Amino acid sequence: MNLEKKSLLKITNVSKNFGDTVAVKNINYEIFSGDFVAILGPSGCGKTTLLKMIGGFIEPSSGSIEIENLDITKMGPEKRPTNMVFQGYGLFPHMTVKQNIAYGLKIQKINKNEINERTNEIINLVKLSDLADRNTEKLSGGQQQRVALARALIMRPKVLLLDEPLAALDLKLRHAMQDELRRIHNQIGGTFVFVTHDQSEALSLADRIAVMNEGEIIQEGDGEEIYLKPKSFFVSNFIGETNTLPRSFVESTIDEDNSKIIVRPEAIKISKDSINTDIVFEGVINEIYFLGSNIKYEVSIKDNHTLNISKTSDDFDMNIKKLSKVKVGWNLSNQISIQ
Repeated sequence: MNLEKKSLLKITNVSKNFGDTVAVKNINYEIFSGDFVAILGPSGCGKTTLLKMIGGFIEPSSGSIEIENLDITKMGPEKRPTNMVFQGYGLFPHMTVKQNIAYGLKIQKINKNEINERTNEIINLVKLSDLADRNTEKLSGGQQQRVALARALIMRPKVLLLDEPLAALDLKLRHAMQDELRRIHNQIGGTFVFVTHDQSEALSLADRIAVMNEGEIIQEGDGEEIYLKPKSFFVSNFIGETNTLPRSFVESTIDEDNSKIIVRPEAIKISKDSINTDIVFEGVINEIYFLGSNIKYEVSIKDNHTLNISKTSDDFDMNIKKLSKVKVGWNLSNQISIQ
């Protein structure tokens, strides 16, 4: 629990069934003012259903949702202090950028001076001043995404909901928009909740991550905790790459133990010479993959086990080639025990 922030959104015993299918199972979760939360999980895990229940687009089968102690469970989306940015953006193509962004305020019959002031403020925030009078159908995907974000932010929601907002963008633009989302969140100090299946996006954007699988939140914490201290085999494999070995493989004193240990690829050292680590194996390089800033090694060790090892290009050893005999190893502090 975050003691420095006040509770904003409280989800209590929330479930959702679609016929015989249970999409969300008895979720209890609390979001605090100023949080940037990622709901992370594979396709079909229930994350978008949960987000839509927070936004009022789907009603829970059971349980309650509160914002600032107000029960909003049965309120429609237009009555909630939330706003949602959908994956498809949903812009009006015949309207300009400025008209799209101001639309919600016009519907609320806000006076023209305030509409102009707030619209210009948000347009500057998302860096669209030069495109304010352009129709949205003439914008790039990244620009359209900014308009959708601005249209939601101008309503000053207590909670901004984002449903995989960057999924349609190419990799370079997606990274640029991640930077923009972080900047905007820091600048306005709002509360953002976004859904993604991309673990790298969750790690780079969110200060809290809720990992979902089969309708349940199975682990919650900051990125470092989720990555370095996964509580289950599913979380360890879903968040980043892993090497999984039987515990008895590295600790010979343990008998009839079905537990496993997990080591991240970047935690494993590799050398043609001796290495100073708690665990050391001899191995042979099967493959070397050059991935720009990183090098990936695939190494065979005893009992037909294979280790994937990741190093930065700065650590590349020209003497290590395919079929080279090497020493590989890691320290006990770098391995994770999973039942």
